[in-house]
Amino acid sequence: MNKLKAYFSNTTDDFWAWLFPITHLMHVAEEYFVGGGYSEYLMRLSGVHLSESRFLVAQSVGLVLMVTGILIARRLNFLSMMLVILGATCLVNGLSHTITSAVNLAYGPGLVTSLFVWLPLGVATLIRCYGKMARGRYWTAVAIGIGINVAVGIFTLRGGQFQ
Repeated sequence: MNKLKAYFSNTTDDFWAWLFPITHLMHVAEEYFVGGGYSEYLMRLSGVHLSESRFLVAQSVGLVLMVTGILIARRLNFLSMMLVILGATCLVNGLSHTITSAVNLAYGPGLVTSLFVWLPLGVATLIRCYGKMARGRYWTAVAIGIGINVAVGIFTLRGGQFQ
């Protein structure tokens, strides 16, 4: 684990943090443009209507929150914790896409960026940040990342509505 951590620690936290909004845009582009789009996929898979415009608004809000979180974390000096939150969020989202596609034995929009971008970025981030903060703080950040995925999943399965 120490060799892996050393390998991933050669970049600055600032550079590493900005990988998340960039890869988020890649992931959303795949979800929107490939395989009929995530909205159509969700309807086919779960019978949930999430309009394309609602999907794009939700993804834009997610991007704004991500960028705002990074800026605040930099300003208030908790960037390592923010990286763990983002890493856990990407890892769990990537696992969700991967497991759903495996269970259904079919491609789901977002699978390629999940497998080749978000899973590696999430794992690398968690390895990179392990030991940079107190254990309780690290695992709290992981739990927050998981919680974000649960909230997004519930919101998505409600068709992008707060009901």
